[in-house]
Amino acid sequence: MAIRRIEVREKVMARNDELAAEVRTRLAESGVPCFNLVSSPGSGKTALLERTLMELGDQLRIAVVTGDVQTENDAERLAKHTDRLVQAVVTNGACHMDARQILAALEQVDLAETDLLIVENVGNLVCPASWDLGETAKIVIFSVTEGEDKPLKYPRMFERSAHAVLSKVDLLPYLPFDPERALGYARQVNPELEFFVTSSLTGEGMEEWYGFLRSQARRGDGVPA
Repeated sequence: MAIRRIEVREKVMARNDELAAEVRTRLAESGVPCFNLVSSPGSGKTALLERTLMELGDQLRIAVVTGDVQTENDAERLAKHTDRLVQAVVTNGACHMDARQILAALEQVDLAETDLLIVENVGNLVCPASWDLGETAKIVIFSVTEGEDKPLKYPRMFERSAHAVLSKVDLLPYLPFDPERALGYARQVNPELEFFVTSSLTGEGMEEWYGFLRSQARRGDGVPA
């Protein structure tokens, strides 16, 4: 008997790319940049966003969409630091967010009253690398607790990111972690990466991060994803 293969993945990805293009068009028309924060679990994405909202919430109108496999815990944490709506996408086991979810989230965002859209993706350095959400750029986050060779283990994510955040540097005195080696590995994978070296706990390096966000807000012409 003959076998017929049905290429479901290609069709799903093609539809996602169509929706991502729609997201990108809507954001560009409003001049609102969107950053897709990606990382492995426990890297400090939510802590970074918490401090960002606390420090910049009165300067920039930041809309947030969070993705989580099963809970709304991250959204609840972030909602304590902003008077704007924080939208939670529960993927029910899926290892990434998709453009359809971002498009739905935009229905609840007044883009005319928004300076910046930040998406906190599901904690995973594999799946989210392949899914375009219509973002201006992906920003990959990895912490000093994860090992210097993280960029070599997950090169696709670092290749597709325009910026990278090295987090939890307040722990460096207690760990055998070489930041220069880590940054070297990352630039070996992607020489164009712009780095921010931060601690959300102590505030180290956060001013550089804030300056970047201020420079990008409501421009809509940031570095392409």
